[in-house]
Amino acid sequence: MKGLSRRLGFGLFLAAVSARSAWAQKAMTWQEIRDKFEAANPSLRAGQIGVDESRAQEITAFLRPNPNFTLATDGTQIAPYKGVWQPFTGTQFSPNLSYLHERQHKRELRLESAQKATGIAISGQADLHRTLLFTLRMAFIQTLQEKAIFDLAKENLSYYDHLLDVNSERYKAGAIAQVDLDRLELQRVQYESDLQTAEVNLRTAKIQLLALLNDRTPVGQFDITGPYDFSTQIASLEEVRQMALDTRPDLKAAVEAIDKAQTDHKLAVANGSTDPTFSAWYTYNPSFNNPFAHQTVGANVSIPLRIFDRNQGEKKRTELDIDRNEKLMEATRAQVFSDVDSAYATVNSTVILLQLYKGRYLQQASRIRDTIAFSYEHGAASLLDFLNAQADYRSVQVNYLNLVASYLNAASQLNLAAGREVIP
Repeated sequence: MKGLSRRLGFGLFLAAVSARSAWAQKAMTWQEIRDKFEAANPSLRAGQIGVDESRAQEITAFLRPNPNFTLATDGTQIAPYKGVWQPFTGTQFSPNLSYLHERQHKRELRLESAQKATGIAISGQADLHRTLLFTLRMAFIQTLQEKAIFDLAKENLSYYDHLLDVNSERYKAGAIAQVDLDRLELQRVQYESDLQTAEVNLRTAKIQLLALLNDRTPVGQFDITGPYDFSTQIASLEEVRQMALDTRPDLKAAVEAIDKAQTDHKLAVANGSTDPTFSAWYTYNPSFNNPFAHQTVGANVSIPLRIFDRNQGEKKRTELDIDRNEKLMEATRAQVFSDVDSAYATVNSTVILLQLYKGRYLQQASRIRDTIAFSYEHGAASLLDFLNAQADYRSVQVNYLNLVASYLNAASQLNLAAGREVIP
């Protein structure tokens, strides 16, 4: 009777899970998750707007100085002259047009500096994409891990229920004592607890993944799919290092920052040069006795004397900024090697352990569990041996699944360090 109620309860649980799954959407692959993330993530979209803002600054940098227009009047009559008041008869008009001429290619250098700032912004956006994609990949792997553990918990509970049914029949036949059957049934709580914990962890992992996707899909209608395994095929360390040097956007941004600093120094030197202002005007003066001087034109050149301010401070600052960015580039390069070497070592270490588990420990744990269970059913093993064998099998299986997750996380870390996919 106990076995029947137990199977009925487990069957109802599976039916509920199946009912929820029936309403679930099609399981999304990693590529589908990635495409949706790149299209919907607000941080990425905000970063792209920042790149567009930098491009808009290029327009401002290349603008020419605006000309100045001045209109001056004088000689307007404000009191009657000999009883006659004609205020505009003797008014003098003089429109003036002036323009600042920038020398030493200042405008071109401003544009070049702005374009290089845009290049740095593009590299920064690529680096943001790289780090956010790593976060997304970790959440995806976490969800796959919890799915695998959930499936294992269901399998273990089903297997244990089968053993309980067998031992219930043995109890009825008088082969085992009541206390042994009670201890076996009491042990089932652990498997039920594992299943409930796995379900909660799976839902939590899905919630975190949905948050990164900025998706409001109910958790019960969201699912993913993908390979949950490891590969022993890894590129050599030198190859991965070279990939990182060629690809890492943060290193590229550091190199671009040096180039921009050099351009900014050229601009600071150019800004220390003298820019003349050219002016021209036309004057109408009806008060002149000379009839040929009523309408005149004139021109002027204004040249600032750069005696004290020759932009010395900016010249020195930009010169120092070149050296500062060179040091930052060296630090970034060292960090690239550190990231690659650490991630590569972690991947190799995890692969070694996984090969041991897959080649030996999983089969041994399964073989020991089945052998001890058979022996216990035939009175050749103790209850303690039976329970220990079940616990060891569960522990080895969970450890293996966690190791696979560690490998996938380490592979993602290596991809992050290299700036591209080294291990798919």
